[in-house]
Amino acid sequence: MEKYFNDAIIGNQKMTVSYTKKGELLRILYPTTDYRQFIDYFHVGIKINDSGIIYLHDDINNLYNQYYEKGTNILNTEIINTYFKLKIIQTDFVCIKENVLVKKYKFINENNIDLDLNFLVHSKLISSDNNQVSGYCKNDYLLQYMHDYTLCTFSKNKINSSQINNTSAKICEGNIWDKDYVGMSSDSSIQYNLETLKPNEEKEIEIFIYIDENKTGLDGIDKEIERIKKIDFRDEIDNTMKYWKKYLKDHQKLELKIPDSPSKNKIMEIYERTILLYPLLINHETGGISAAVEADEKLTQCGRYTYCWPRDAVFITKAMDILNMKKEVEKFYKVFCKHTQSRNGMWEQRFYTDGKLAPCWGYQIDETASVVYGVYDHFKATQDKKFLKDNLKMCEKAINFLQKYVKDVIEEEHKMQLSYDLWEMYEGTHLYSMSSIFAAYEAMINIYEELKEEFVKNRVKQEKVHNETEQLRKDMVKIKEFILQNFYDEKQKSFVRNLDDKKIDISLLGAVTPFNVLKPKEKKMINTVEKINLTLRTYTGGYQRFENDHYMNGNPWVIATLWMANYYIETEEYKKAKECFNFVLKSSGQHGLLAEQINNEKMQPAWIIGLGWSHAMFIIVLKKLIEKGKM
Repeated sequence: MEKYFNDAIIGNQKMTVSYTKKGELLRILYPTTDYRQFIDYFHVGIKINDSGIIYLHDDINNLYNQYYEKGTNILNTEIINTYFKLKIIQTDFVCIKENVLVKKYKFINENNIDLDLNFLVHSKLISSDNNQVSGYCKNDYLLQYMHDYTLCTFSKNKINSSQINNTSAKICEGNIWDKDYVGMSSDSSIQYNLETLKPNEEKEIEIFIYIDENKTGLDGIDKEIERIKKIDFRDEIDNTMKYWKKYLKDHQKLELKIPDSPSKNKIMEIYERTILLYPLLINHETGGISAAVEADEKLTQCGRYTYCWPRDAVFITKAMDILNMKKEVEKFYKVFCKHTQSRNGMWEQRFYTDGKLAPCWGYQIDETASVVYGVYDHFKATQDKKFLKDNLKMCEKAINFLQKYVKDVIEEEHKMQLSYDLWEMYEGTHLYSMSSIFAAYEAMINIYEELKEEFVKNRVKQEKVHNETEQLRKDMVKIKEFILQNFYDEKQKSFVRNLDDKKIDISLLGAVTPFNVLKPKEKKMINTVEKINLTLRTYTGGYQRFENDHYMNGNPWVIATLWMANYYIETEEYKKAKECFNFVLKSSGQHGLLAEQINNEKMQPAWIIGLGWSHAMFIIVLKKLIEKGKM
């Protein structure tokens, strides 16, 4: 079973949880936002009278309506079983101070007959040779354990029956029973008897999921579960609601003076969901930022997403600065980036959010350049010179590596390994990459200028900084000359993305925004944009990444379309910018979550819902439109 669409996401600082639009629990990630993921499946169902199991997430007679409690990460899924006229309200949230997922179910009998209810949970964990899952059911809880962790599922209700082994053979009947309390099975089930629900009567059951790190043994787990059972979860949901509403209020720093309209409602929905999504992607100890909640653990379509790419994170930190998440941004640079920088000054392709190296297949030079650019960009938002001083050595090391790379490229030494482009598909020399280095050099010059008073009493450092600044200025001239001489194709009358395949690519806009190598209204850039519109714009108004992009069927991308909007703002073509912006509004998910790609025919998310970079570009473009008085 593939689980590609995280339609809704909830969590706290250590636990991130995702769901389908029908309320099916897809993933639990703990103790960080990217590692580890436990759930193969977690299916909940009911047996009504003499029926077989009716799965809440998938039954032909079920109708669904899902929504967040406004301004929170508390998710409601309303399910109506039309055959039995039973209404179920499923409420899911993760406590703020307790790392406990609460799944509350309210059953309302809208029929005129009695309904006998049995509630079933069938849970399967991801198992492997090195982490084999076993089941254990005693003392009214289900433990599914492996060497390092135990996932505990329990309620304040008494368990009526359980099955550790061979659950799949019995669960469809809605009756489970097993004499064994422990067994070598990755999937197990428990059942609760809710007894008779009379017409118009309501009943509730709360299911709790807690993950233990196996440091205290069974006795410790026993004690912790008993402690959790004593918690008043009515207070917990109130506290969770208050926390997220305050968090939202504290970070709503854009003044959206927009007339009431469906468009305004959608803008507000995406804006607020962005604020509520970002804390669920951040490792709050290291500052690492996950690109998205994972969607493809089995590598069937991609190389996975739940990692921190320095480049993606730099775009996200720019949006986070706009949203008054400055402490989180500072931690990303001062903790995560310092920890992950290689001795030679570069950053590898991607990392786990705790700073460990993730699976890679090469490096991208723009990631190293982006960090230096991002450090100065954060300073512009805070004017905090101490931040610059704290990150000076890190930036100098990065610049030193970039200078070696530029020398290798421009002087054609070919000693260094080729860099991948920002899409991680092509090794070579790329316009976007060279533009990012240009911007990193400019950022470094500005950093030295801001810190010049720090060097007044150190003549050696003063002279070194002066010489380095002059060299960087000369190098910037060389880079721009190299770009103009090598990346403009006179036959196409357009810039091209690299020195080999010469394709049109949306990242060509990077030379204008954000990296300021070229002016937006330069004739060659205008020609390039015309070519982009001829080759990359789809009939719906969205933009593809590049010519003949076959990844996931070559859909338009949210970041590509918003990049185009960003360019049009620079050229003061606000009508065109708004057209791009409105494409994103029309194609967003039902809860205001933005995808990586859009299905042109359905105008719905086609891949990776809740992509941090997509949300970042939305916030960046929204801020610019507000500043220009166009919202």
